[in-house]
Amino acid sequence: MKIAVSGCLLGEKVRFDGVHKHDRFVTDELGCYASFVPFCPEAIAFGIPRPSVKLVNRDDNIAVVSNKDGSDLTQKLLEKSYEEVHRIADEKLGGIIFKSRSPSCGLGSTVAYLENGFAGSKTDGVFASVCREKFPLLPMEEEGRLQDAWLRENFIMQLFAYDAIEKLKENKPTMKILVDFHIRNKFLLQAKDEKLYRVLGNIVGNHENLTFGTLFANYEQNFKVAIAQKSSIKRNRNVLEHMSGFFKNELSGVEKKALHEQIEEYAKKIVPIIVPLSTIKLYAKKHKIAYLLGQTFLEPYPKELALRSSLLSSK
Repeated sequence: MKIAVSGCLLGEKVRFDGVHKHDRFVTDELGCYASFVPFCPEAIAFGIPRPSVKLVNRDDNIAVVSNKDGSDLTQKLLEKSYEEVHRIADEKLGGIIFKSRSPSCGLGSTVAYLENGFAGSKTDGVFASVCREKFPLLPMEEEGRLQDAWLRENFIMQLFAYDAIEKLKENKPTMKILVDFHIRNKFLLQAKDEKLYRVLGNIVGNHENLTFGTLFANYEQNFKVAIAQKSSIKRNRNVLEHMSGFFKNELSGVEKKALHEQIEEYAKKIVPIIVPLSTIKLYAKKHKIAYLLGQTFLEPYPKELALRSSLLSSK
């Protein structure tokens, strides 16, 4: 997959002071599974090095203002932001990672100052705002929030699920292939949003006898909305309990009790989710339960990323 990333996070010296903010998780870990498309509209607009800029709220309009002389640079940065968006749009992106708090790239973390110089509310940077407009369903996050284990796990899961639906679309699926895709993603979708899972189920049921093209477009839209939702301990626990139900006739009383204790300990944040999941996967292999073994939820992204091994990865 291709991910657009703020150039400074990739180690490029494009910040206003001519340095970088290299993010090792992005390049060293996520980089094993993705290629990167760098961007930095500020560097294109104002050069390197350059006077720093800030966002200022002027009568409910956000302006880009030079910290050096107070000049209004809004139009120039906006023009370069649109140019960059059009450039990266040609790359068939699977996601975007922004530099937090940046006047151009902050994703809800950029301070918009008041005219009197005091810090006001937080907002999107200019380029991030343009990206939201251009790519409303594309997975987007900023590196600052990716320090949170729960947000990181949710974002990476969204990236790989988005990549899966895009690959499905590229391969020109049949109705049967789409149904199989929906079945494999049942528990992942339920862990995200039960209502949207049911909506998606109704879509593949095709009670309205839609053409496959219309049906798939509807499914794709709702699938991408669903995977953007954040998981929770409560929803994950419900999924784990449903999965454990597949063993009700196979496990001994002791084995059932042990599995349910693991699920309960996960719900109480005593053990990470990988503990009950590993047990479920082990039993599914032992008893040859193909339905469970085919579920994306068991391994929604490469296990080497080890994002489910922390107690902090669930909320």
